[in-house]
Amino acid sequence: QVQLVESGGGLVQAGGSLRLSCAASGRTFSTYAMGWFRQAPEKEREFVASVRWGSDNTYYADSVKGRFAISREITKDTVYLEMNSLKPEDTAVYFCASTATFRGGYYNRVSDYAYWGQGTQVTVSS
Repeated sequence: QVQLVESGGGLVQAGGSLRLSCAASGRTFSTYAMGWFRQAPEKEREFVASVRWGSDNTYYADSVKGRFAISREITKDTVYLEMNSLKPEDTAVYFCASTATFRGGYYNRVSDYAYWGQGTQVTVSS
């Protein structure tokens, strides 16, 4: 089992920045990829970004490309999401996810992940 705890959410004005963190614990030695997803009220959970733990290859949703950056710190079993030039439409609960399964592809689907954090709220005011 892997436990994930997100932090760093909050209220920010449009154009501002936030940095989310996700600390993993438990059986983290077998992590293959981690990702960030978000879910706005009455909408489905959507992919934001992913990173392969070993290669550091990253992948982004088109809506955040050039504004958000995902990174990982292996020694701390932590993944980050640096969010810049935030827009009101970025408002959502942000979830961290991890998987120990090799699937190929971009790890951009909810079904690619076995473990999820509880989420952290990000609110961007206009």
